[in-house]
Amino acid sequence: MRLESKTVVITGAASGIGQETAKRCAEEGARVIVTDIDTSGGEETVASIEDAGGEASFAELDVTDSEAVHAVVDEVAENDGLDVLVNNAGIGHPGCSLEEIDDEIRDFVVDVNINGVWNGCHAALPHMKAQGHGSIVNIGSLASLLGLPKQAAYSTTKAAVLNMTRAIAAEAGPYGVRANAVCPGFTETQLLEQYLAGQDDPDHARQEMVEQYPLKRLGTPEEVANAVLFLASDESSFVSGHGLVVDGGFSTC
Repeated sequence: MRLESKTVVITGAASGIGQETAKRCAEEGARVIVTDIDTSGGEETVASIEDAGGEASFAELDVTDSEAVHAVVDEVAENDGLDVLVNNAGIGHPGCSLEEIDDEIRDFVVDVNINGVWNGCHAALPHMKAQGHGSIVNIGSLASLLGLPKQAAYSTTKAAVLNMTRAIAAEAGPYGVRANAVCPGFTETQLLEQYLAGQDDPDHARQEMVEQYPLKRLGTPEEVANAVLFLASDESSFVSGHGLVVDGGFSTC
């Protein structure tokens, strides 16, 4: 059991990568705190974990609310200790050129994708430093490494997540705290479906996307969750400041 007796907080765990990460962590023995603004989805995640014999609880959480993030993290740390934080919550935006992006949309993407991760790290680091251990896993994207066309705001925020992760690793390493990022390619999630829905021909857009991957398919939430699990666990005890790319070989082309 790779996370036996450890406590893991996961944001955006009501669906997709966050939900599968919560399930995998629970399967490996962790007590999982599922957080999301989607209450029904979060409670479904908890129920699924409990039905499988795992331990989980739900806390409704908007990651853009710094006070709320601190309250949840502080309570978990004080009651159970905080071993792992997975900053998964994130959003995209409709595909369009940079000059067409509405300021309100840009600001919201920045608030969730950058400030949301910042808030989680800001809340968790004092506890992890004080106890002398901890693992932070931030969910980046292929867009952390590549500027995706018609995704300027999203690409900007995900690049920021990766470099924030590196800065945290450098600062917190002397305290025994690790920080890494997982950078998935296009994955079969609601975020992908939202992206495809904005295309003129979603089916054609999907097929074109698949053809760009050497493995000739898109990733699954389970595959990304396995990468998160590795970085969360002691199996990666000498890995810090790393952006683990999970993209089916896309970035090699």
